[in-house]
Amino acid sequence: MEARKVFDRIPRPNVVACSALLSGYARKVSWTSMIASCSQNGKDMEALELFREMQMEGLKPNSVTIPCLLPACGNIAALMHGKAVHCFSLKNWVSNDVYVGTALIDMYANCGRIQLSRRCFDSMPRRNLVSWNALLGGYAMHGKTKEALEVFNLMQKSGQEPDFISFTSVLSACSQGGLTEEGKFYFDSMSKDYGIEPRLEHYSCMVSLLGRAGRIVEAYTMVKQMPMEPDGCIWGPLLSSCRVHHNLAIGEIAARKLFELEPNNPGNYVLLSNIYASKSMWVEVNSVREMMKSKGLRKNPGCSWIEIKNKVHMLLAGDNLHPQMPEITKKLGELRVEMQKSGYLPHTDFVLQDVEEQDKEEMLCDHSEKLAVALGLLNTSRGFPLQVIKNLRICGDCHAVIKFISEFEDREIFVRDTNRFHHFKDGACSCGDLW
Repeated sequence: MEARKVFDRIPRPNVVACSALLSGYARKVSWTSMIASCSQNGKDMEALELFREMQMEGLKPNSVTIPCLLPACGNIAALMHGKAVHCFSLKNWVSNDVYVGTALIDMYANCGRIQLSRRCFDSMPRRNLVSWNALLGGYAMHGKTKEALEVFNLMQKSGQEPDFISFTSVLSACSQGGLTEEGKFYFDSMSKDYGIEPRLEHYSCMVSLLGRAGRIVEAYTMVKQMPMEPDGCIWGPLLSSCRVHHNLAIGEIAARKLFELEPNNPGNYVLLSNIYASKSMWVEVNSVREMMKSKGLRKNPGCSWIEIKNKVHMLLAGDNLHPQMPEITKKLGELRVEMQKSGYLPHTDFVLQDVEEQDKEEMLCDHSEKLAVALGLLNTSRGFPLQVIKNLRICGDCHAVIKFISEFEDREIFVRDTNRFHHFKDGACSCGDLW
């Protein structure tokens, strides 16, 4: 800004002066572009490092830089980094910018602090449709169905018309909350009352909604009656629901469709293998494995992140590289003893190998979310909340274990998987065991 003031005082700026000013603008744009590029392409730690280097170079981030950086904080649930960026925006008088405010709503939601998202939303002097949708999406991700529907109604009372993204969040919230009939009402209302024709993402929400309720046949009927060709975002939720409810017949149909649409997606093969394994159909499990092997596919490794004392730790399923792994293994062993005393039985159907029960129990201990939670317990004081991000859907055994840990260790534990946020407290989960 000071450079621009000097430039504006020049009566007849020549090409050198113009080039100097352009160069200054370009430097800031280059830094912001690099931060945005890293944030959008899974290089979140690099984005945070670039932000630090930018300031060390003497360049001051602005209302364009901040919304580019905040998604990186949300992607890896780096809450303390996100709060630091929020403080920076307050000190530099850019927090009232609608784009900064919206990015803060999204960041806090992704970091498991939906109440802070709402606080940011309520303090915004001006809101746009994206701001409303960010809050709606946050409530949906956290399974806060009642709050999501209240915001949807408040949005319309304020004069803001919902769009197709708004309805995606509403339907997702109904799905997460198990509100099947309400979801069907909003799906019908979308075209009838708002003139918004359902898109693939809305049908995907409905298939998920019906599938979670165990209405697999009804979900499959909807897929067959869709006015457009179903793609992976339709068959995927159907196959996942078949996995949960052990529906082999429709699961095989959905899997075959996915193999055609996404031949190189290992997750689809794993889901079908899960269904076979749950029914002890080991010949079929091996057949699916051979199919994956012939295509050169491998199961995506489970990976979890946890932020401890401003440092983000990454743990892989079966990880033995972390320096505290001996302590983590010991802690999980101690917890397993306590759980067995309370009557807990491991959910060994989540192990896909035909091995002895004892071996299955050992394999379950290697899941990355358990390792991350144990690491958090070892490095924080009792009562301190923990937050874990997982790159896959949390398994049923891990869900049961973390519920126990939340009560036994007196901890609030937030786990964000690919579907939603799970808020564990006092032995219960916010999802109501529907996920």
